[in-house]
Amino acid sequence: MTAAGGGANGLLTEIAEVGRDARRGGYSRHVYDRAELELRDWFTEQAARRGLDVTTDRNGNIWAWWGAPGAGAVVTGSHLDSVPGGGAFDGPLGVTSALAAVDILRAKGFAPAKPLALLVFAEEEGGRFGVPCLGSRLLTGAIDADRARGLRDAAGITFAEAAAEAGHDPRRFGADPDALANIGCFVELHVEQGRGLIGLDSPVATGSSIIAHGRYRFSFTGQGNHAGATRMPDRHDPMLPAAAVIAAARRVAAATDDARATVGKLIPTPGGTNVIASTVDLWLDARVAGDGRTAALVEDIAGFAREAAAAEGCEVTVTEESYSDDVVFDDALRGRMDGVLGGVPALPTGAGHDAGILAAHVPSGMLYVRNPTGISHAPQEHSEPADVDFGAASLARVLEDLAT
Repeated sequence: MTAAGGGANGLLTEIAEVGRDARRGGYSRHVYDRAELELRDWFTEQAARRGLDVTTDRNGNIWAWWGAPGAGAVVTGSHLDSVPGGGAFDGPLGVTSALAAVDILRAKGFAPAKPLALLVFAEEEGGRFGVPCLGSRLLTGAIDADRARGLRDAAGITFAEAAAEAGHDPRRFGADPDALANIGCFVELHVEQGRGLIGLDSPVATGSSIIAHGRYRFSFTGQGNHAGATRMPDRHDPMLPAAAVIAAARRVAAATDDARATVGKLIPTPGGTNVIASTVDLWLDARVAGDGRTAALVEDIAGFAREAAAAEGCEVTVTEESYSDDVVFDDALRGRMDGVLGGVPALPTGAGHDAGILAAHVPSGMLYVRNPTGISHAPQEHSEPADVDFGAASLARVLEDLAT
């Protein structure tokens, strides 16, 4: 890692070469892989340089304390992992801005009256083990520990095995009521994921809500066979109903107000170019605001899947892998943040965050930093250096107010 100047921009530059993805572009940093472990070490070193007391909880989340840990703590942070081929800002911007905010507050002589902690969550994107916000779900008890331990990556390695290899004890995974009870409030700074701030005269916004979203696995089973020797009428090709689901997802979501449905991952087995697949697994990401509307959207798409599978002589199963209901961020906390920042836009989002998981348990809020491209989860994700600095300074102002 190269040396860099100060502030959140400089800290981002320090980690700019870690986890670059030569094939996809952007970054691939997944929990407990080489790149993510390197970033964990980097964060621990940065926190120690600032005199923060670093601990790792039972679920692999990293805490860096300014002052003695205790109840009523003001907590900020984000994550260091990425989606495959993701951008430079999603996750790390919240971590580097938290470190920069500590520097800003220290430089002005501020000493928090309440415990203050920086928190780095494990496996927020779900890029390796499939379940998003895994660290915060385990912390809050939103996912069963046995299920989490058994999650497997593409190579068949379980989450428990990967954690143990990284030096953690997976037997300790699970709800952590003592750690949760210490959080008085949680504020997550994040690069904007969308186009809400484009054209508005503000480099930052607070978060108002997150729409409900879930991930669903569609598993199609057919008959593997020879691509040249099997006549078209004799085929039971699971790729056909899988393709029907991709088209149905777009069609159904487009006909549903403010819905999103995406198939971004599909795995045929055995995966040969001259082989009819025996099975096809695909993953549907579905999001729509309102109680029960995501489930209804998925059921509509699953209906097309079952119909297409039957027509091809195949079978299909649909499994919910994760789901988060609508989140409305704490009004009092958001109002306090807005007051400190002098009045900024408040934006809803379709993107999930650890703050959304914590919101069911503690007052939580989001602070978004303008993204002029409007693109996220891709290499073109961006924030201007001046906006990055403004975001870190805004976070520092919020933390100062909350920790006084």
